[in-house]
This record gives sequence, C-alpha cells and structure tokens, in this order.
Amino acid sequence: MASRFVRPPFPYEVMFDKWDLLERLDIAVAWGHYEIRVLRFHLTSFEPGRIINFHNHSTFEFHFIPRGGGRVILGDQPYSLSEGLLYLTGPGVMHYQEADPQRAMDELCLHVDIVPRHNPAADPWEAAEAEECMQKLNTLPLRPTQDTHGAMPCFLEAYLACENKRIGYYTDIKRQVIGILLKTIQAYDSGDMSTEVPSRDMLAYRYEYAVRYMEANYTAGLRLEDVAEKLDLSSRQLQRIFRDVNPQRPFSRVLEDIRLRAVCDRLRTSSLSIERIAELEGFSTAAYLHTVFRKRMGISPSVYRRSVQSEGEREPLELLK
Repeated sequence: MASRFVRPPFPYEVMFDKWDLLERLDIAVAWGHYEIRVLRFHLTSFEPGRIINFHNHSTFEFHFIPRGGGRVILGDQPYSLSEGLLYLTGPGVMHYQEADPQRAMDELCLHVDIVPRHNPAADPWEAAEAEECMQKLNTLPLRPTQDTHGAMPCFLEAYLACENKRIGYYTDIKRQVIGILLKTIQAYDSGDMSTEVPSRDMLAYRYEYAVRYMEANYTAGLRLEDVAEKLDLSSRQLQRIFRDVNPQRPFSRVLEDIRLRAVCDRLRTSSLSIERIAELEGFSTAAYLHTVFRKRMGISPSVYRRSVQSEGEREPLELLK
C-alpha cells in the first residue's frame, strides 16, 4: 500500500492563540543613529478570497507568507504569492492583497516606523552598518522573493520569548526585530556590505587575554605552556608575544609581578604569616618569596609590612624594581 503524505504541523499555529501578544509591548529598538518603533507584529490569516484593497503607509511593512497563497499588487504590478515568499512595502507604496479563492493565506507582519535618532553613544561600526542597511532598505525592488535567510522563524522566536517570559525576553524580541530587517535585506540583496567589521589588534588581544588568565590563575603552578594552550598557541609563539609587547617583561616577569602585587596586598591588609602568604600567592616556599621580594622591593616582606602599616596605604607597584 502506498504511504500517504502527511503534511507537517504548522509551526506558527501557536501564534494564533494570542494574536496581539507582541503588539501589547512598547518595542523601540535603537540601531546606530535610528530608532525602530514596532507598530504591528503578528500572525494573521486571510480567509479564501479575502481582499484588502489598495492602500499605503508612511512606514515600512514586512510581509511573509508561511502558509497558503494569493496575490499582491505592488504599485501597478501583480505578483502571485505562495508559501515561503516575502515582500516589503515602504513609505508611500500602494499595494493590494488578495487570498486565493480556494484556500486561506496566512501572513506574518512586522510594521515599523524607522526614524533618524542621533545617538552620541552609538557604536560607530554599528552606526555605519545601520546606515548602509537603511540605504539598501529604501531601494529594495518592489517584488516578492523567497525568504532565503529565514526571517520567518524570528517571529516565532519573539512570540515564544514573550509568552514564556524568558530571561531577557524584551532584549531577545528587539534582537528578533533587527534580525527580520537584516534577513529581509539579505533575501533581496546578495551583494557585499562595504562597511567593514572592526578587527582586533591580535598582538594586543592575545597579550591582554594571557595576562587576564594569569591574574585569575596565578596562585596555581602556572606555566607558560598552560597559558599558551588556552590561546591555541605554542609556547614559543606566546613568549614572542610578551617580548614584542615589552622586551623587559617576559612571561616570567609578568607572572612574578602579579604574584608580588598580591603579596603586597596581603602584607598591607592582613596579619597572616609570611609562610601562609607565600603559599596562598603561588610562591613555592617562604624562602623563595623572601629572595624575590628583597630583589624586587629592596626590603624584606616583614619590613615592608611594618612600613606600609605604619605609614598608611601605599601602592605596592611604586616599590617594584
């Protein structure tokens, strides 16, 4: 017996339960030097043969067809609509919508007002990217296209985040709004962005990452090899990074400085024995701590303790040699 084709369940069905759930939120998204204010954000269904006559908006409306079909007239050009298509109507664009006479047409709709809003705190890279995306948004062709980059699931993600009150759900919803805009632009525009994403100074980045890791783990028997492994580098490469940043402060010297800072803090703020401080701050023995401390500070740990406790707080690094 031939098996019957079973159509998978409609993934957006749950959005009919509370069709205006997202519209009850006052959603405003700052993006570079623009503010995106959400006006409509829902799933709706056109019964078979339903017609929405010619109209236009002063804002942007993103239309997605997750199920069913029909047709749309954009300007004076008719287009067929079917599952998986999207189209955009910008400010002043006359459009007409009609569901197929024999079947309903479902539509995911995001209706937004996008206004310039100077933000002195905006990330300059994000601002440049937002500006370029807005230029593209204003010049997208008036025709449906396939949702090739998956904007439709953003609607469901936003709905579920709100319905389930997930931690950070408002931020998540705003992220989905930006996602719908970007994925719509990407569906129409296969060209590259001219805006460059900021790149790191890898020497400075790796050095800072290594030092941060050392500061978090200096009390253990930390080796150059351990830190290099965290950066997916060889020991030789990491040693070269320290040398390039400051030839006078190789790995061993930086690690020693970190441990001496901690020792000085202990001497200034606690009554622990020198032996206990050496153990807590990564020195193998109290005798070794004495040797290093005298060489770098010019005095013994006990003399340093009496000095700083009698004279008041003093930055320990001022004494390091």
